Amino acid sequence: MAESTIDQHPLMGWDKPDLDLSKADWHSSSRGVGDVQIAFVEGFIAMRNSGSPESPSLIFTPDEWGAFVLGAREGEFDLT
Repeated sequence: MAESTIDQHPLMGWDKPDLDLSKADWHSSSRGVGDVQIAFVEGFIAMRNSGSPESPSLIFTPDEWGAFVLGAREGEFDLT
C-alpha cells in the first residue's frame, strides 16, 4: 500500500488535547433517536456521529460548545 502524500500536522491554533474517548459516556438526544452523540471528557465536549462511532469526533471547549448550542437554538444552522 502506498504511503500517504498528505503530511499530518496539527491545525494552526489547535490547542485541544488528544482525548482518550474509548471509555467516554456517550449521550444521544433526549428522545434517543438522534444521529449525534456527545460526551463530556476532561473538561471538553466531544461530539460524534452515532452511526459511525469509529469516525473522528469533534472536540469543543466549553465556550465553543456554548456558542454552538446558542446558535442552534437561535436557528443559525437551519438550512430549510
